[in-house]
Amino acid sequence: MRAWAVEHPGPIDSEPVVLVDRPDPDPGETEVRVRVQACGVCRTDLHLAEGDLTPRRPGVIPGHEIVGVVDALGSGAGRFGVGERVGIAWLRRTCGACRFCARGDENLCLAPRFTGWDDDGGFTELAVVDERYAYRLPDVFADAEAAPLLCAGIIGFRSLRRAELPPGGRLGIYGFGASAHLAAQVALAEGAQVFVMTRSPPARALALELGVAWTGDTFDAPPDRLDSAIVFAPAGELVPAALAALDRGGTCAVAGIHLSDVPALRYQDHLFQERQLRSVTANTRADGEEFLAIAARIPIRPSTTLYDFDEVDRALADLAHDRVTGAAVIRVSGA
Repeated sequence: MRAWAVEHPGPIDSEPVVLVDRPDPDPGETEVRVRVQACGVCRTDLHLAEGDLTPRRPGVIPGHEIVGVVDALGSGAGRFGVGERVGIAWLRRTCGACRFCARGDENLCLAPRFTGWDDDGGFTELAVVDERYAYRLPDVFADAEAAPLLCAGIIGFRSLRRAELPPGGRLGIYGFGASAHLAAQVALAEGAQVFVMTRSPPARALALELGVAWTGDTFDAPPDRLDSAIVFAPAGELVPAALAALDRGGTCAVAGIHLSDVPALRYQDHLFQERQLRSVTANTRADGEEFLAIAARIPIRPSTTLYDFDEVDRALADLAHDRVTGAAVIRVSGA
């Protein structure tokens, strides 16, 4: 099979991701093998390629927003049938035994595995996954629409819940890429007033098209105090700005797996009056199931930029240089 692998992590313009040939994988006992139709391009893939996240093994294949069709079953697999469409997401395996798994917080598992980091992901023609960590996908979404839901969507949804937005509240979103434009649609559907801060004029235009109340540049102050804020851009300098924009008792959630350093906070300006700062770490499978059901009910409409399979390197470069509006998606076959 053909695949894109991280050979030598470094700046994206140094071509750290290369096209290689790999043997077709065989599914393990409880695994299914999936013929990949589409795979979303997440900023985490970019962090992996550039070395902000150290690859867990040499030559790993990135990609963790995978949509495909089951084409082979392991000996103990029976949750899905051959020919069924499934999704493979970032959370690939948890131990099921640690104190966090036992209390239902498997996103904090002490021995997790992640797709496209610990094990090969979806920038390839064939992928395998433990069937317990795969998702059935709502029919309302085409392959290329479903792909970004599997990380950008799920993580955006968890970030929204971590931000504790009250009913009808005011939400500030900092950065407006793949995850943010999906989370905004959930918040709007739930009756929130949404304010978007981003340096990208096309992203501001997309936000207004989706129905947000106001858009501004990265560090512009929103017109009203915020009940909640989510920092999606991987820029630590946005955290003080988001905290300063919160009303009393407001909560700021930081959505990324990687963030540049956060500048010193001033207690009186940023945290006093019971403002909260929270991080977001991966997701649980329950998050994924709940989000996909909500996304289908709304229904969410992802904005996608499509790339052919031989353009994975270009897609990552476009993401690095802020040339993607919405979500980048690789068409592997049939998407």
